Amino acid sequence: MFPARLSKYLSKKPLHTIMHITRQRNTHWKTFAPSALPGSETFAAQSSLPKLPVPELSGTLSYLKESLKPIAWNEAEYRAVVSKIDEFGARIGPELQKRLLKRQAETDHWLERWWDDGAYLGYRESVVVNVSYYYGFDDHPSHLRQTPAARAAALARGAMLFRKKLKQGQITPEGTREGPFCMDTYRWMFDCCRIPGSDGLDWSKSFAVEGDTGDSGHIIVMRRNRIWRIDAAVNGRILSTDELESQIKYIYENTTQSYSGVGILTASNRDVWAKDYAELVTSEHNSDILDTIHSSAFIICLEEGAPSSPEQNSRVLWHGHFSNGQAVGLQNRWVDKPCQFIVYDNMYAGFMGEHSIMDGTPTVRLCDEVLDALASPSFDHGVKPSGQPAIPPTPLDWEISAATAQAIMTANAAALDLINSQVLSYYLTSYGKDEIKKFGVSPDSWAQMIIQLAYRRTIGNENRKGGTYEAATTRKFYKGRTEAIRVVTSESDAWVESMDNPNASNATRKELFNLATKKHVALAKLCGAGQGIDRHILGMLLLPVFEDISRNSAGLKKLLAESEETPALFSDPVFTRSSYWVLSTSAIFSKHFNAYGWGEVVPDGFGVAYMTGHNDRLQYTITSRKEMPNSKFINEIASAARDLYNLHKTIGTSKTKL
Repeated sequence: MFPARLSKYLSKKPLHTIMHITRQRNTHWKTFAPSALPGSETFAAQSSLPKLPVPELSGTLSYLKESLKPIAWNEAEYRAVVSKIDEFGARIGPELQKRLLKRQAETDHWLERWWDDGAYLGYRESVVVNVSYYYGFDDHPSHLRQTPAARAAALARGAMLFRKKLKQGQITPEGTREGPFCMDTYRWMFDCCRIPGSDGLDWSKSFAVEGDTGDSGHIIVMRRNRIWRIDAAVNGRILSTDELESQIKYIYENTTQSYSGVGILTASNRDVWAKDYAELVTSEHNSDILDTIHSSAFIICLEEGAPSSPEQNSRVLWHGHFSNGQAVGLQNRWVDKPCQFIVYDNMYAGFMGEHSIMDGTPTVRLCDEVLDALASPSFDHGVKPSGQPAIPPTPLDWEISAATAQAIMTANAAALDLINSQVLSYYLTSYGKDEIKKFGVSPDSWAQMIIQLAYRRTIGNENRKGGTYEAATTRKFYKGRTEAIRVVTSESDAWVESMDNPNASNATRKELFNLATKKHVALAKLCGAGQGIDRHILGMLLLPVFEDISRNSAGLKKLLAESEETPALFSDPVFTRSSYWVLSTSAIFSKHFNAYGWGEVVPDGFGVAYMTGHNDRLQYTITSRKEMPNSKFINEIASAARDLYNLHKTIGTSKTKL
């Protein structure tokens, strides 16, 4: 029951407002999504997956010392931080480790809730640029109708069929030779949405229905900021591509003007959006529209414009285009949805993902399988039954109060400032994984060493301001997500230094490169095995644990109790510098993607998205704020890629088989 003062407050509110108030975040919000189908192919391995381990404290502290060596600016700094690590290991560290092991024993995944809240749902800046990511697709298959409506319809049917397979447990689980990966986050791919929290913490709400087999559901289509609902499945049948195309053509033909850009509110600072959200739901009509958006399978954004270059493609997918003082693209999106397909007037298409509930690999799988299916002449486009009347899409037009109108103008100005603060560059090498493997080198390690060399050349003799983050998957564990590979090592620094040392021979450079890549591969394996540094440290000290509380008894605590003094280690400049990610890097791959990226994670850093899966090229996208030397960095990426290739060509081809 509600506490007395809350009941009194609610008694003065309209019913629809009460409904949204009582939908506030519950500590156990993740349990409200339907459980994975037991025994299905997709989720068959879930019950046998091991828990994410808590690494041995001594091991973490040893790896930490090693990782800080190249981060320290001088020997005195390094000695000071080592002393603090030893003090931590001798004093409070063992007690914190004991508490963490207790938590691991009592939960399915000791890090899950802390990571959700600390890394994503408690982050209050705009998710656009800062959190969301994008993929750009290759051309629409030539055997299909070449119109934007046809492309949007094909994507819609392909995604609905993937959704159906997922709901029926027919999606083959991912994995490696070592075993299957956790598929839990797939439960949050469709029929759900992120909700802005008024108490500083967002959450996601699932509208998926237990037992649904994927033969029902609706999608949202946005055009010129107007919201349209399409029932993508009728009477237990997913609409055919032709039926979807007919409905999407109707939307194009009946959206001849721009509507109020309510979607841009979702791109605001999260606390601002929470306030604007509260204003929106004072209207019962708007509340119903929100529920329709949130419960949709996914969104298709039909956007104006005709991007043509790799940089343009990337930027419009990343944050939308702008024109005449309007952030036109973001007004026509709802960035809280996990899955948004975007189709431009010239048929260029891509995807924008919301990152909090799901990492990139599941949505890569979604897009890859949809695009693979559409490329096949045998794709099941479906057939409309004879005699069945066409049902037109339903427009959903907002009631715009004076406060919401002002909020849209404010959000538009903030979005323009954000967009205009950013710069993006793009580069393809003249060789790809085929050549790299001939040299006996891991393509990922090769690509990372290019980044290290290019960054050093970009900053010159400046002291390093932070570390390099590379995402490693921990999905071999139940509910596993990622760990941070600390790419900067003494070995990588030694190789980087040798490349511009005129006294170093090519043989020496190659030997140092081999040591650097060997170290990188070892670290990647360690992190994938749940033995990394950063999640363990966060688990012990840095992330709050939100207690299972009711609204009238709010409170939180940390593993480090209030009476315990924060260890000196955690304010040490070398320690804090090591996880200040001036280079935030990650790689995915699809043969269908010609664009992929996200934004930098610190003001004076770079986002580095790369692909190593193409046989004939490596792909790099560099994002940063305008004041950063972005063009110099991408030029140095090109130079480093050539120099590394030439080094190996000079030395000769290794016969090592990867």
